[in-house]
Amino acid sequence: MKIWIALFVAFAALSEVHAQEPTSTLEEYEERYARRIRQTYLNEVYIPEDLGDAMVQFNKLISPESKQKFKAMSEADAATKLHFSFGRWIIINWGFYEGSRFSHYLKQLGLSHPDDMARFVVVCYHRNLNKKPLEPKVLIAELVETRRTAYQEKMAKQRRVISETRIPATSRDTTKSGGSKP
Repeated sequence: MKIWIALFVAFAALSEVHAQEPTSTLEEYEERYARRIRQTYLNEVYIPEDLGDAMVQFNKLISPESKQKFKAMSEADAATKLHFSFGRWIIINWGFYEGSRFSHYLKQLGLSHPDDMARFVVVCYHRNLNKKPLEPKVLIAELVETRRTAYQEKMAKQRRVISETRIPATSRDTTKSGGSKP
């Protein structure tokens, strides 16, 4: 019982650290974002400043056994199968939703969606471990095009709502053309 209480208290304390009040105005949001992208640490987690720094951090954080398993995967598997584990860790801990210096760096490269940012970082790390060229510009162009195409397909499938205004039959003027109703 004491263990459950201790775990609950620890979880509640961690939740308080990571919880942020939502902003009520655009100015508040922009001010908070500008502050976040200058910080080296967010919620006591080091935020890389660029892709090279991210690779260094992964090499520090990931065990040699896990690196070998990751390296042995195909690039496609690494990008898709690890999205909801490794990718989510990157998105949440490195502040891709609220903004961080690393997410800001990735935005300047042309990526705007947190999922695309995470996929980019995961693929680059996989290529780095396998000593393949990173080709960031090509990868970014592919991710941006995939996101654009998916959006266009979604919009094409959506039902268009057309608004018409009709004049009720009782208010139509039928006396101008002879006075009789058809």
